[in-house]
Amino acid sequence: MSYLISEEGQELLGTVKEFCDKEVKEQCKEYDRTGEWPKKIYDKAVKMQLHMLEVPKKYGGIGLDRISTAALFEQMAMADAGFATTISASGLGLKPVLIAGTEEQKKRACKRIVDGGFSAFCLTEPGAGSDPGSAKTTAVKDGDSYVLNGRKCFITNGGVASFYCIAAMTDKSAGTRGMSMFYVEKGTPGLSTGHEEDKMGIRTSNTCDVVLEDCRIPASNLIGEEGKGFPIAMKTLDQARTWMGCVATGIAQRAMDEAIAYGKQRVQFGRPILKNQALKFKIADMAIKIETARQMVAYALTLMDRNLPHTKESAIAKCYASDIAMEVTSDAVQIFGGYGYSREYPVEKLLRDAKIFQIFEGTNEIQRIVIARNTIGRF
Repeated sequence: MSYLISEEGQELLGTVKEFCDKEVKEQCKEYDRTGEWPKKIYDKAVKMQLHMLEVPKKYGGIGLDRISTAALFEQMAMADAGFATTISASGLGLKPVLIAGTEEQKKRACKRIVDGGFSAFCLTEPGAGSDPGSAKTTAVKDGDSYVLNGRKCFITNGGVASFYCIAAMTDKSAGTRGMSMFYVEKGTPGLSTGHEEDKMGIRTSNTCDVVLEDCRIPASNLIGEEGKGFPIAMKTLDQARTWMGCVATGIAQRAMDEAIAYGKQRVQFGRPILKNQALKFKIADMAIKIETARQMVAYALTLMDRNLPHTKESAIAKCYASDIAMEVTSDAVQIFGGYGYSREYPVEKLLRDAKIFQIFEGTNEIQRIVIARNTIGRF
């Protein structure tokens, strides 16, 4: 993505690459083993303002265009996908406010991030993943307040967020048309975090339950209008999916780079294994897939920057990039042979990290439904 970005973005990209090479790439190996959230690394990232890449300039953000931001996310992902996911997910939690919030809500939420905080987007529940209309979390109006009850699960940044954008049902009988979106700050009585996931991959990213027990918030914390939570959530995901495609592309790029470096020095039958045409073709296929994914991400982001429809393109970017991330990391493991299955080498971690990108922000099966509907139309 680096060759597509502005001069300002190029300068920042060099700084981010140096930081990731020195402070993230090797250090996250141990955190991957322990599952501990690497607070020291994130504290340094916050000082560099990496957590606020998606905060608009008018609210204190850096003001990069989306393509330049994508190049930074891809660079982070090449160092550690969990790190890139945490940074990107902070923008995810902010998006509902930027999409439908009041000016006061936008200022308040952006200030929380500019001041060093993270955010979290809370949609998924134990019985409502691909089917958000089955959500059981409720928000009941009580005078000038709403009272929220329920439990969200698999929430990225759930345990470290400064504020949450939470989808809750204000009319349970209306399905998705009864869903509303709320801004809830950390420390609000009745809001707590629960079970923390011990994940297969992206283990440097915090993922946990968010629990709401008679959580009372001001009515002014409603984002948009009652009953408009589902379209706000879908617009949020339309944007967020492209970023996940970007991170998946970074994982695939790192896997190919590792496979090439290993294949040049690994000697079998008297010569480096990359002298074999079969492996050259495998690397060529990796390169084709990675560049195609990168360009699809760039296309979807360009449409966003121009305020053009991008639902289908975002779904394609996320679906394709995550699928090829799994393919490329698996092929990289194969090129490493038995060593690829060992934790002494990086490709097994890349394979574990890649899998989740076919699942979150809407499974790839859901992405194909979105793509089909936007290609065929409803009939």
